[in-house]
Amino acid sequence: MSHSLSDFDINGPGLPGNIFGLPFTQESAQLVLLPIPWEATVSYHSGTAAGPEAILAASRQVDFFMREIPDAWKLGVSMTSIPHEVKATSDKLRILVEQFHASGSTDPLVPQKVNEDCENLNIYVKRQVSDMLTAGKLVGLVGGDHSTPLGFIRALSERNDKFAILQIDAHADLRKSYEGFVYSHASIMYNALKIPSVTKLVQVGIRDLCDAEYEVIRRGAGRIQTFFDEDIKSRMNAGTTWETICTDIVKELPQKVYISFDIDGLDPRYCPHTGTPVPGGLEYHHAVDLIKAIAISGRTIIGFDLNEVAPGKENDWDSNVGARLLWQLCCWMGVSNNRLTYSAI
Repeated sequence: MSHSLSDFDINGPGLPGNIFGLPFTQESAQLVLLPIPWEATVSYHSGTAAGPEAILAASRQVDFFMREIPDAWKLGVSMTSIPHEVKATSDKLRILVEQFHASGSTDPLVPQKVNEDCENLNIYVKRQVSDMLTAGKLVGLVGGDHSTPLGFIRALSERNDKFAILQIDAHADLRKSYEGFVYSHASIMYNALKIPSVTKLVQVGIRDLCDAEYEVIRRGAGRIQTFFDEDIKSRMNAGTTWETICTDIVKELPQKVYISFDIDGLDPRYCPHTGTPVPGGLEYHHAVDLIKAIAISGRTIIGFDLNEVAPGKENDWDSNVGARLLWQLCCWMGVSNNRLTYSAI
């Protein structure tokens, strides 16, 4: 992209090609996004593999202006090329998995094949993220289903002795495996907790989980802190402000924080086509307020992912919301890393 910053019109439509229509390359951007179009183990509705491309298309409609972050766009955000070979592998695995379930087969070779290819994806993601971190970039990942960031978290663990994961999600994602797949989207946090550097998991908005997952939460008290959606709603109904609840959540976090954002953590009216929507959830601005609270608390957001955005066939509301949420994640990560300046209003 040859456009100069001095010629870029921040009040006009974004430039075609790059995320948000910004005039940055991967080399000139301070924050680089890695798209992972993957949904090999999706267990209900498909479509999240199309999320990165749909968000890219919708992102040109996002205005850059943020009252609390002057010149936010100057952070410089770029997205790497969408790896179509990753999506091709995911599509092949989806067909294999669907045929496996439809036939009622118990052949162990199918789960073994899927698990091997999922681990290959983890290796790919880790390598890509590690290269970006070595180059001094801030990094975010855009999925795909929620299994996609495991390699990212592994890469961060090699550079950070301890950090927390803040998980915004409808689901606990603490299953040891699901439908025979150990790298299922339903197992991402179970797998992340195997990493010693992940010293804390703080979950927000959880409202759909199984007995085994609740037992993991119970046994993990101290390392796992879950803010269930029903408890959040009960507190708010009793008069507790969201600001107070955000303060309580942030207090559970150490200095370094990785944000894992499953779009179904929001109320489904913001993401009706996501893979496994659940009634309840956060308001959009409540989610943004929480991300902001982390950034202005002095904590460092060391990475983030946004997953499970699935575009609808008749409109692009899901990707519209996803693109705007992605912009907020980018900008507040910039603030938390002293790459952007926060001005209270």
